[in-house]
Amino acid sequence: MSRTAAILLAAGRSRRMEGSAPDKILAPLAGKPVFAHSAATFYRSGVIDTFIVTYRNQQQMVELSAYVPTPTLFVPGGDERQDSVAAALAELPDDVGYVFIHDCARPLVRAEQLVALHKIVRREDAVVLAHRVTDTIKRHRGEGRLRTVDREHLWAMETPQVFSRKLICRAYAAVAQRRFTITDDAAAVELIHHPIALLENPHPNPKLTTPTDLAYLEFLLTQTGSKPPFPSF
Repeated sequence: MSRTAAILLAAGRSRRMEGSAPDKILAPLAGKPVFAHSAATFYRSGVIDTFIVTYRNQQQMVELSAYVPTPTLFVPGGDERQDSVAAALAELPDDVGYVFIHDCARPLVRAEQLVALHKIVRREDAVVLAHRVTDTIKRHRGEGRLRTVDREHLWAMETPQVFSRKLICRAYAAVAQRRFTITDDAAAVELIHHPIALLENPHPNPKLTTPTDLAYLEFLLTQTGSKPPFPSF
């Protein structure tokens, strides 16, 4: 039976944190680094057989290593997100058949969602966690002209995004060949015209991007009730 890997992306540059956190992945959140929340949830889900963590530098790798199971494979990240993902995909063990790809700046992902995604990917080969767009969206057409976009079919992408290993590797090969710039992994799969399933997320799963997001994440954690204790690795 094929094993499942989790690629945990932690090599981001924290450019929009305005100096308040030199490394947002290691910023404290409810007493633990932001990274630790994602790592612990993936571990608790029971669906991950092997972990791959992309890291920014040697010091960060040492700090991250305290919050992942042993053994975990650490892979140096690239200049852009897609470079980090490509580097991690290249290091997947041969027996991995399915791959979760997760931005660790989204620390509120839930274990039950990982279990559900794991079931869907074995049937569909590609599935992403997402939520419906509820705001009114308008396209600015220049000179103050606006056009309302029908939001009925609009979804905001989250992570994890989960794929069969063969599909996502083929998709990233197409990205490299065509020298495309992508901001999520679903875009790579769109490039090769493969359908992607959606798992609607009814719970907030925001990405830590700016300093004010930390306070919001702290607030959301207090609303979710008591969480299981962090595993000891």
